[in-house]
Amino acid sequence: MELSKRIIFAEVLVMVTVIWIVPMTYGHGSAWEAGRATFYGDKNGGETHQGACGYGDLNKQGYGLNTAALSTALFNNGSTCGACYEIKCTDSPQWCLPGIIKITATNFCPPNYKKTKDIWCNPPQKHFDLSQPMFLKIAKYKAGVVPVKYRRIRCVKTGGVKFEIKGNPHFLMILPYNVGGAGDIKAMQIKGTKTQWIAMKKNWGTIWSTGVVLTGQSLSFKLTTSDGVTKNFNNVTPPSWKPNGQSFDGKINF
Repeated sequence: MELSKRIIFAEVLVMVTVIWIVPMTYGHGSAWEAGRATFYGDKNGGETHQGACGYGDLNKQGYGLNTAALSTALFNNGSTCGACYEIKCTDSPQWCLPGIIKITATNFCPPNYKKTKDIWCNPPQKHFDLSQPMFLKIAKYKAGVVPVKYRRIRCVKTGGVKFEIKGNPHFLMILPYNVGGAGDIKAMQIKGTKTQWIAMKKNWGTIWSTGVVLTGQSLSFKLTTSDGVTKNFNNVTPPSWKPNGQSFDGKINF
């Protein structure tokens, strides 16, 4: 009986620990961190598409205008591409507006070491360069730059993870997008119908590559997000895929 009680207690403790840790991983209930925010582009999101993460038309890819370019301290050489944040304007009553926005990291705000002031994106600044429409939800246009509080949150996306195929048959590049859960990808593997799983290398941003020729095979993918969760996306493409920017739906998400 005593052993059974210990086992039950241990199981309950593990469950409570998981319930407590998982929300903390995405920022729910965790302390807000201090940062700053500006905006770039126009009211329609001009200049916010493309960018250092490798995404394309953000409207077609499901991100819309709820996006930001991250400073060096947050971008982490592209490892944070796809991560989601909550942001609110604070400590500036003259310029702040009430409310909280949710954004996905889709670009990089590069540092400028020649400037001696307004160095928002230089290390160690934790800075968000928002699309203009997102900035105007939390601050007035004339503010230009405002202090904010931010925290990581779980990404909630509609539909399955999508895979865009680029490059050429001898240097295949895959852009996974519309990724839920943690949002940012730590590792990626690819498999053809005639191969085992092949580890892909991060090329730049959130684009992954392989030199293995997989022409004529249906492709499957395995993604691991930054929180360690792994999912398999089986037979995502037909054997007739082309590396010309085609996108395929993985059907499931994190």
